[in-house]
Amino acid sequence: MAAVLKRISDEPAYVLHRYDWSESSLILEVFTRHQGRIALVAKGAKKPSSSFRPVLLPLQAIQVAYGGDADIRTLKSAEWVGGHVMPTGDALLSGYYLNELLLKLLAREDPHPQLFDAYAATVRVMATEPGELLQASLRVFELLLLREIGLLPSLNCQTLTMADLDETRDYCLVPEGGLRLAHRDDRHALNGAQWLSLQNALDGITPFTDTLRLSLDMLTPLRTQLRTLLNYHCGVGTLKTRQMMIDIQSL
Repeated sequence: MAAVLKRISDEPAYVLHRYDWSESSLILEVFTRHQGRIALVAKGAKKPSSSFRPVLLPLQAIQVAYGGDADIRTLKSAEWVGGHVMPTGDALLSGYYLNELLLKLLAREDPHPQLFDAYAATVRVMATEPGELLQASLRVFELLLLREIGLLPSLNCQTLTMADLDETRDYCLVPEGGLRLAHRDDRHALNGAQWLSLQNALDGITPFTDTLRLSLDMLTPLRTQLRTLLNYHCGVGTLKTRQMMIDIQSL
């Protein structure tokens, strides 16, 4: 009996990465709202006459239709849905950083619609709000990503003992121990009241917006602790896009 080809239409998506496949086609890694991260082949996408060429760009909201039952599905159509222009400069590098995180940490075909919405919100900030607000949006996305894939411990108690947090004492988020009391040499700790406020914001009705406001006041400690945690779970010392940012800043 012939296999039934699965057809998906009008699916909100973003292109995370693209690879050459043959002289005229591309393999795409795509983050979709309802299907998760998927691989698509865009046949003929490299041809000058292809309608895919101006659409299959990173950090641009699109709608796709695709079909097939193999690991790599076949892209049938892709349409730009409008909105912001592509980020540039540091914001563009930040977008590539988000894409690298999703490629390393998201399993294929594992839907995360709320994370997709957070990604879309972060990309909008990249295109319109440089500076501290952009950095805060990255920290919020990192928190939501870790929570969605089950790698963020509860931020309202100590992970190993389940003891309540003391709002006046400092705590650190570490890869193998979760949230624990800060040691003397922990330079980038947050106090218990801050961790509790982050947990409440993440649990709220609008977690991205609520957590964004809070993170503006704790950018440096959050960046340091989340970077260590993400590098640990990605299995790398430094992510490629992060190293690229460091290299550019040193020139």
